[in-house]
This record gives sequence, structure tokens and C-alpha cells, in this order.
Amino acid sequence: MPDAARPSFPDRVRALLDDLDAASGEAIGAAAALVLDSVQADGIVHVAGAGHSLAMVFETFYRAGGLAAVRPIWDPRVAPIGDAVRSTRIERRDGVGRAVVRNAAPAPPDVAVVFSTSGRNPYPVEVAAECRARGVPVVAVTSTRASEGAAARTETTLADHADIVLDTRVPPGDVLHPAAEPRTAAASTILAAYAWSRVLAALDDLAAERGVDPPRWTSANVPGGDEMNAALLARYRHRVPELTGGG
Repeated sequence: MPDAARPSFPDRVRALLDDLDAASGEAIGAAAALVLDSVQADGIVHVAGAGHSLAMVFETFYRAGGLAAVRPIWDPRVAPIGDAVRSTRIERRDGVGRAVVRNAAPAPPDVAVVFSTSGRNPYPVEVAAECRARGVPVVAVTSTRASEGAAARTETTLADHADIVLDTRVPPGDVLHPAAEPRTAAASTILAAYAWSRVLAALDDLAAERGVDPPRWTSANVPGGDEMNAALLARYRHRVPELTGGG
């Protein structure tokens, strides 16, 4: 039976969401302004992650209600599906993150968003560092708690190379349940997705204040969705080759 004295899993998730709001509220607004400035200047939002952080790359790219000016930058080998053990090995290999950035060649007025809960593996750290070296500002979606408790595989962390840090407050090890000895029910995707949705909501409010309408995808499952998306595909397909299989 659950221990009534300990918070339930839903209560712990809600507490972490509140913690994220308190820790990253101002940063979310700053990230929304940075991304909107880039999109208004006809820039591209380059998004990156490895392992299960790729779930957040999927969440940002070609997503109903999401920005159309988004390009995933990634090496297929960092995806767990297909060869999970390899994905871990590649994420820890020096040089891979820098190579994917060189291939994508981001440049101002672009912006980069890098997702990594621990922020301690070479891949996300190199992606952020290489983007910054090219004059492209970086938003890091990471957890300072998880980073402090993670194995140090790099001299620096993802947060060290970011202009803006969205701290998701994920605990070390990611898992939340049971409360006394957590061993299951990871929360990083829940918290990172919430953080990104908060950025989009703040961006929408700021765009309304500025009187601009950012390019956003519409669900293909609602009437007229395909037609509305066709114009965006025509606009971005050559700058985001992953939209049509050219990546």
C-alpha cells in the first residue's frame, strides 16, 4: 500500500513543475524573446539532443502548433531506436557534436536549443559550444541538479555554453517512484516538454504584443490543415531539408 506520509507520483511531478516555474520563469520569457527575434529576422531554430532527449527534438520539429522555422541537427547514431548501446557510445564520443553543427552550418540570426538532462556528455556540450563559436545564441534545456549528480565526461557542462538556461529541476537519476527509493517513472521528458510549451506560449503572447504572426504548423488532422501547411513547406523545405527527406 502507498505510504500516505509520502507524496504520490502525481504530486511529485506537480511539485517539480512548480519548482521549474519558480527556477526558470524569467528564463522562459527570455528564451521566448530570443527565439521570436530570430524567427522575425528570418532565422532558423536549430534543435538538438541525444538519446531520450531526442524526444524533445521530435516535440519541437514539424509539430502541430509548433514553429515551422525549426531544423533538427543530429547524427542518426544517437537515436536509441535501432542500436541503443551504440547511441550511448556515440553520445560520449568526442567530435560528433561539433561535426553535426558543421554540417548544419547555423549562422546569425539563427538560434540553437539544446536538450540534455544531465548536460555532461560530449555530444550536447559540443553542439552548444560550436553554435556559440559561430555566433549563434544557445538556449539549454537541462537540469542543474542532474548535472551536478552526473558523471563528469566533459570539463564543462551544457549550461556553461548557454546564453539562457531553462532548468527543468529533474533529480539525479531522473526517476521519481517510489518516493523513498526512486527506481522508476522518469520525469525528464514531462518537464522538458512543459518547459518548451511554456516557451511557445510566452512567444505567442509576445508576438501578439508585437503584432506579428510567427510561422506555425497546423494539425494535419483538422480541416484545412494540409492546405495551411503547404505554404510553410514551400517556404522552409530548402532551408530545412529534413522536412522532405533531403537531410
